[in-house]
Amino acid sequence: MSDTKTNWPSSLDDKELDELDAYLRTHAQEGEGHLLLDGVHGLLSALAVGPTKVLPDEWLPEVLHEPFADEEEGNRVLALLAKLNDSISAELDVDAYEPILGEVDTEAGPALSAAGWCEGFSRAIDLRAGLWEKRLADDPSLMEVLGPVMALAVDEGILSAEAEFEKLTEEEYDDCLAQLPAVLAAVNHYWYEHPATEAELDALHRAMETGADHQPPPRHRSGHWVH
Repeated sequence: MSDTKTNWPSSLDDKELDELDAYLRTHAQEGEGHLLLDGVHGLLSALAVGPTKVLPDEWLPEVLHEPFADEEEGNRVLALLAKLNDSISAELDVDAYEPILGEVDTEAGPALSAAGWCEGFSRAIDLRAGLWEKRLADDPSLMEVLGPVMALAVDEGILSAEAEFEKLTEEEYDDCLAQLPAVLAAVNHYWYEHPATEAELDALHRAMETGADHQPPPRHRSGHWVH
């Protein structure tokens, strides 16, 4: 990150990111689909550019799964999450967004992975599933905008596809990663130019009242975060 970016009041420095990462890893339960730092960043990124506002009371249960050990720890973690959330919109506003990606060990050495980020991104879409799914079905341009994210998510097994797709080559995978900031900006612009209609919002509210607009979380993915 640049000096300008790290000096923003809303951006977490590396020490704070490590602190949040350590908390999430310590409290993640194997096989429970708990998000790590890259997943939380993907979740908050999708919410930042989504069609409707999602309040912390709704997204925090996707991140925190047990009571805090003490009030001081709880306040600190909540402050870090709030700061991370604020930083995303600030970075998007000045075209300085960077995804927090995972790092996994391969035979060739450490490699960047978008699996966790995509997991979080899909979890955020699940929070407004009906609205997203209807618009994706009605407007192919939104699916086109999301192309790189969808390609990564299918490649990592986060999303399933009706047709079979060959695994992305290393070059294709890296190209999709490089496009993530532009995708976020484009999705943000899309919902600004084509906001949810009254009919879509009414349908969303009805679905939320019945709990039909929230889907089960994707699978768990381990690894290290890289920013």
